[in-house]
Amino acid sequence: MTSTLAPGVQGVLERTVEVEHCTRRGGYDIFSTPNLVLLLEEAAIEGLAPHLRDDQASVGSKVDVAHIAPTLRGQTVRATATVTEVDRRRVLFDIRVEDDAELIGHGTHERFVVDLPSFEGRLAAKAEQLR
Repeated sequence: MTSTLAPGVQGVLERTVEVEHCTRRGGYDIFSTPNLVLLLEEAAIEGLAPHLRDDQASVGSKVDVAHIAPTLRGQTVRATATVTEVDRRRVLFDIRVEDDAELIGHGTHERFVVDLPSFEGRLAAKAEQLR
């Protein structure tokens, strides 16, 4: 992690809602909550990326989000993940997700920075246990 990772750093991601991002309710295709969570995680990853070394990545550990308004297929959604706290390897984000008309979701997201060689070693050991 670089010293540039600090409160205020943001990741922003925009997407047009397609049928594969939707669930069907009342005759309408609407943006699903699992896809809202995926979008906010990807926004946080985008914000962290420039502040990590090549041998580092981040993993999600907690999501607390309220999906408060529907979004129709074809609308644009925008997730903004703003770093609010950095505590060693733990990074906390404030999350806002909006569509073309209004705020549709908000909450917090926690990620941990991991060293890839060590993390991949743990994954390989776990995969070996499954054989």
